[in-house]
Parts: sequence; structure tokens; C-alpha cells
Amino acid sequence: MQKKIDVHERLPLLQTLPLSLQHLFAMFGSTILVPFLTGLDVSVALFSSGLGTLLYIWVTKGKIPAYLGSSFAFIGPIIIASNLYGVGAAIGGVFAAGLVYLLVGTIISRFGSDWIKKVLPPVVIGSVIIVIGMALAPVAIDMAGLSVTEDKPFDPTVASVAIFTFLVVLLGTRFFKGFLAVIPILIGIVSGYTFAFFLGLVDFTAVKEASWLGLPSFTAPEFNLAAIILIAPVAIVSITEHIGDVFVTGNITGKDFTKDPGLHRSIWGDGLATLTAGLVGGPPNTTYGENIGVMAITRVFSVWVIGGAAIIALTLSFVQKFGALIQTIPVAVMGGVSIVLFGVIASSGIRVLIENKVDFNDKRNLIIASSILVIGIGGASIVIGNFTVQGMALATFVGVILNLVIPAMAQEKEEVAEEA
Repeated sequence: MQKKIDVHERLPLLQTLPLSLQHLFAMFGSTILVPFLTGLDVSVALFSSGLGTLLYIWVTKGKIPAYLGSSFAFIGPIIIASNLYGVGAAIGGVFAAGLVYLLVGTIISRFGSDWIKKVLPPVVIGSVIIVIGMALAPVAIDMAGLSVTEDKPFDPTVASVAIFTFLVVLLGTRFFKGFLAVIPILIGIVSGYTFAFFLGLVDFTAVKEASWLGLPSFTAPEFNLAAIILIAPVAIVSITEHIGDVFVTGNITGKDFTKDPGLHRSIWGDGLATLTAGLVGGPPNTTYGENIGVMAITRVFSVWVIGGAAIIALTLSFVQKFGALIQTIPVAVMGGVSIVLFGVIASSGIRVLIENKVDFNDKRNLIIASSILVIGIGGASIVIGNFTVQGMALATFVGVILNLVIPAMAQEKEEVAEEA
């Protein structure tokens, strides 16, 4: 059995470097997919991921080994906000999401975290997570070249690349062992990219023209209330996933991070990372299950290794040719990956419902879940003056309100019956 390396233990540089690279590889495929889909800069995403992880380590006093990468929960709202109000306004929404993290962390530090389960029970969280995955399904199908219309006829070359990539990820997820089981997304991207290259779909012109070193293309936030309302509430969903990751990390390390350094500090760290991403034009950050998997496999829980991965990501963000190389990845490759990833997101929502034994014989749960699914996947919108609340943000609001109102109504009926 491998020796356990504790949170604060340092390793020699020659041991730290390969372990840090493993963490970087684990989050890399998913982290670059988010800016790829949302139109944000990949180099900025790497920069905000690396810097955000270092800030997280600082806020948590170096006691929680967690790497922060791009959050999938915000993809849909960022795309919508960018189309409606511009990229700068979407980035302002990311900044506001960071403030939501900080606010929730502060409330938890004062009153504990039990209230979260009351406001966001499994029936709400699971249903919203399903919406996140299913709402993005058309994006994946379109990128894969499998959405055929009169204006966009079927292209067998593009579709073959997407299907090949999809199969590699699918088989890798099922059959890869050890560390390879943690990076099927990265392997799928590399395999699909290689296949696309031999089919003549890769153009290296941008790589040749790019300089070796340079600043990432930072984007300043613009504060648009409508975009903030669209994006910021999603932080609530992401926070619940973060809390789950903190408990899992505590289980594999044998420590209770909710007490030391405290759950509130972990959420503050994630919030500061997301807020910083909003200042420079990066996507929101979140803890990654893939990196937890790396720690479980290697039994190396050192924050020095996590910090090393963050420094490597920061360094790569300044290598312009590297960023240009990522941009040469064909859309079809990312489409093939997205079919699996978005499906996994939706399936994880179903898992939340199953693991928490949500009873759909209870009409209350049935009404809440069905309302969230139809509103979220259907893309419902409510316009109030110049402001629009739609999609997942609206579905989350409705779910929270129904969860709070329906039990109150039931309780009132019981009280009336008792009085009678």
C-alpha cells in the first residue's frame, strides 16, 4: 500500500513536479472546455484557475488540498448573458457570483450550514443539476455536427471526429484504470485532436503567428443588473457541490475540514477565486472531483503538490503559443467530449435524487421537480421592465420558492384540521 502523504508534508521537487502535473492533467480537459464553449479566453481561464487555487489555499490556511477549475454550472447562463448583454456583462455576473459565495460563507460562519438543506433540499438540487446538463445538450449535439438542418447539412467528416472522440471518452470512462481513469476527458481530446489532424481539420496558422510569451487577454467586468440576476444565483447550486467535495476530501484524508479550517473558509476561498476570475475575464471556479480522485489514487494529499499544479497553470497562461494551440482544437472534438460530459452532469443530478431517496410518490416532490425541469430545460423567461430572469436561474428560484411555500401550506392545513 502506498504511503500516505499528509496535507502539510513537502516532497522533493523531482517528486512534487510529476504529482502536480497529474493534478493539472486531471482538470485540464474540463477546464479548457468551459471557455471554449462560452467564448472566454482559454489562457485567462488557466490564469484564473491557477491564481484562484493559490488564493483558496491561502484563505483555508493551507489545510484543504483542493484544486479549483472552471465550473460547468455557469456555462448556460454565461452564454445567454454574453449573447444578450455582451461578454463584459457576463464577466460582471461572474464577479457577482463570487460575492454570493462570500455572503453564504459569512452566513455559515455565523449560523452554521443546516439552513442550506432546508432552502435547497435534494429534490431541488438534483433537479437543477439535471437542468444544467440537459439544457446544454443541444449545444453538444450542434458542436458534434449531429444537428442537421437545411442551412447546416450533415458533414460526415465532422461527425466522424465527434463520434470517435465520444467513443474514446466513453470507453476510457468505463475501462481505464488507475490515473488514466481520472483523465478520460483529456485522453479523449488528445485522441480526437490527432484523428482530426489526419483528416485535415487542424490549422496551425494561429500557433505560428502567436508569440511565445505574453499577457493573457484579460477582460474587465461590466456591471449589468440583468446579467447579474441571470448568473449570480447559480452560485447557490455550485456551493452545494462544493460542500459535497469538501466532505469527500475530508473522508479520504481522514480530517474534518468543516471544523478546521471551517466550511465557511472553504466557501470564502472558492468565492474569492471566482470573484478574482470575474475581475480578469475568467470563468467561475469550483473544486474538481477529478483532482480528489488523483489524491485518492496517489494517497498524496499535500497542498504543496496542489500549489505546484496551480503555479504550472499560471505559467502556461503566459505562453501564448500554448493558448493558440488549444484554440486549434476542432469544435467537433469538443462536441464529442461534451456529449459525455453534459450527460454525466445530468446523470449526477439523477444520482442526487436516488442517493437521497427522494420519494416521487410524494406529490410535493413531484411538483417541485417537474416545475424545475420544465422551466429550466424549456428555457422559460420572465421579463420585468428591463430585466429578464430565465433558464436555470429562473428554475432555481421557482424550486426554492416552491420548496418553502408548499410545506408551509401543508402545515397550515394540518393546523386548521387540528383546530376544527
